[in-house]
This record gives sequence, structure tokens and C-alpha cells, in this order.
Amino acid sequence: MPAESEEQALIARIRQRLPAGPRWVRLGIGDDAAVVEVVRNALEVLTTDTMVEGIHWDPRFCPPADVGYKSLAVNLSDLAAMGAAPRAALLSLSLPSSWVGATLPPFVDGFGAAAREHEVAVIEGNITSSPGPAVISVTATGNVRPRRVLTRSGARAGDALYVTGSVGTALAGLMWLRDHPSVEEPGDPELAECVRRYRRPVPRIRIGTLFGRNRAASACMDLSDGLSDAVRQVARSSGTGARILGEQLPVIGAARAVFEGRGKDPFRAATEGGDDYELLLAVPPRKKRAAEALQRLSRGVSLTLIGELTKDPRTVLVRGGHEEELPQGFSHF
Repeated sequence: MPAESEEQALIARIRQRLPAGPRWVRLGIGDDAAVVEVVRNALEVLTTDTMVEGIHWDPRFCPPADVGYKSLAVNLSDLAAMGAAPRAALLSLSLPSSWVGATLPPFVDGFGAAAREHEVAVIEGNITSSPGPAVISVTATGNVRPRRVLTRSGARAGDALYVTGSVGTALAGLMWLRDHPSVEEPGDPELAECVRRYRRPVPRIRIGTLFGRNRAASACMDLSDGLSDAVRQVARSSGTGARILGEQLPVIGAARAVFEGRGKDPFRAATEGGDDYELLLAVPPRKKRAAEALQRLSRGVSLTLIGELTKDPRTVLVRGGHEEELPQGFSHF
């Protein structure tokens, strides 16, 4: 069978496992490019991300379905940080031959599960062979009304800093998995949540769009590379410093135990670790009540005050009344 026919057969298999496109998708998978209807009076927000086998996931303890789910979820987290509602995704795969058999179907099922859960249309993509490792590239689009876009640069000194959910949770899950690669999930429920948060992060789309639509945040960023990285980037982009209160960081008990068991300071580890995909939100003082009201509409997602932006250009972590430099956060290089 010619190589082109093999490729088309593989694309057809992928297409069958993905959700059907909505009416606004005029042309989806199967043509040279996708054609979609625009949303009137809205801005289009686009993001892209790449995951590489052996760097962004370890096949020993990351099942293909979870890799598929995560590859879309991390892009949706970027849209959430911009206050945008997700709309469409494009998926490009560079795969070794070992993926084409048993690995690809559950991967596509996981990707499709994330698409269904968050009402995302998978409209186009590409697939090619690779000598290895597998490389997954996703582009996601969303929309947001003008003047409702959240950025990293709109905050001012005196704005309060809030974080959704908990921090350090995914890093604790990864540490546990590295020590127990043959065990599917820990028996302790809280520790199992750490593992799930690493394998299948939950993009905070609802709370991001709520804060954007109601203009309750002056700046926002997701925690893909850790809380410290997000705090530093928001402060730098906004021309401020930051003061983070260590004792107020939402670190769950299981994560704290994992860090302490490895001789790590739990609060520093929690700020350094990536993969949480929570949101850091800067909230002006006049918007405090609005932020509290929106949190009640977030369907159970917690919102914790962890510090504030400052005129002092330093970024510091405060514990026991003493200041120390905020850790640098995760680095890709």
C-alpha cells in the first residue's frame, strides 16, 4: 500500500475517535485546511504547545490516554489565563512506528475526552513519521470580548495576588510516580489526587472567563512553569515587585509529606514546581468583593490570597516575618 494511503487510513482512524465538529465548522479534518465561522464582536485568542516523549512525559507511568488528555488541557489552560472561552484545536503528531498500533487509539481517546469535556472542536492537524521520540503539537483557539482580555501586564502595585486550587500538587504526584513507576495509583486519596493532577491537569476555564468577563482581575497567568515563575513574570510585565506570604500558600498535606520525605522545604518546592496549571490572578483592591463573589460561582474551585504586588521591585517569599528571595521556578533549558 502506498505511503500516502497509509497516512490517509491513519487520519481516518483518528477522525473516527474524535467528537464531531459543531455547525460553525464549515470544513474540518480531511481537507488541506479547516474553515470555520468567526464569532461576531469577539477577539480570537490562539496558543500552541509542544510535548516531547521522555521530556514532558515518561511512558513508564503516563498512560497514552492521559498524555492525550494533557496535551489539549495544557493549551486550554493558556486560554483560561487570557479569559478566553476555548473553541477549536489543531493536532499535529510526529510518531515512531511503535505508536501506530496499540498506543495511538487510547491517546486519541484521551485527547477526545478533553475536547468533549471542554466543548472544543478538533478541526485540523497533521501526522508524520518520526524515528523517535513522539512529538505532540497542539494549537488551540478561543474567543473573548474586546476589553475582557486578561494579560500579564495590567497589574499595579497594591493589587492582591490570588491563586486557584493548590500549588505543588502535580510536582508531588510526579515525584511519587518516579518512585513507584509500576504502581498505577497510590492508595491514599489525597496522594492519588496529586498523581491525577500531574497526569490530567484541570484547566481553570470557568474561573478565568468569569474574571475576564467581569473585569475583576488586572492580570493573570497560568502556573505551567510554577508559581514562582508566574509571580515573577506578572511582576516584571507590570513593572512591580511581589511579596508572597509562605504560610498562606495552599499546599495540601500529601504534597507537603512528599516534599518533606525527600528533605525538601515544602513551601519552596511548591513554588518551584510546574505542571499545576492553576491560575495566578492579580486583583485591584476595589475588585476584592467582586473576586469573592466570582469564586462562589466557580463550582468548588478555591481561591487563596497569597500576597500582593509591590512598588519595591524585589520578588520575595515571607515566612515567620523574614524575607527571602522567591525561587526561580521551572526552567526548560
